[in-house]
Amino acid sequence: MRDPEDERAWAEFVELYAPIMYNFVAKRGLQKADVEDVVQNALRAFAGAIQRFEYDPEKGTFRSWLFRVLRTKLADHYRKLKVHEQGTGRSTVMRVIEETPSESEEADWDTEYHQHVFQWAVKRVRPQVSEQTWQAFWMTAVSERDAGEVAKELGMERGAVYVAKSRVIARMKRAVESIAGELGES
Repeated sequence: MRDPEDERAWAEFVELYAPIMYNFVAKRGLQKADVEDVVQNALRAFAGAIQRFEYDPEKGTFRSWLFRVLRTKLADHYRKLKVHEQGTGRSTVMRVIEETPSESEEADWDTEYHQHVFQWAVKRVRPQVSEQTWQAFWMTAVSERDAGEVAKELGMERGAVYVAKSRVIARMKRAVESIAGELGES
């Protein structure tokens, strides 16, 4: 990521994080063009700041740092809008409150992140296993169906369902750990 010429790393970063950023900003009620502007400004700011980023677990995760970058760009956008407003009667205190991330915004960011990372891992792992193995995993781990019921439906032994589930979970964990490790997170 620190090498601006590493197109593969940047493509992976954008593939993973741009949708999370986009969804988070879109939920703030902005028009599509404004959402795209905020995300692009955040990506630009990130690209400039990554050279100085040093992972320090005491200061928080990479994900929380990226959230602060995005939230700053979102606040900048709101600030620009307010410059053009006239006679709103809004106080400085109201502006500060609107620009400060709430706990629910941070929770939204984390939820968006976890959902997208799961989907990202699904895209990578699913093609690596047979359809039957994938179905055994999905039906037991995600849909939370009984392994015996799934075994009957898929024509498998109950033990084979557990093995399939375990193998897919291990692959999913490795996929997620690969990106977390690259970011210096656990």
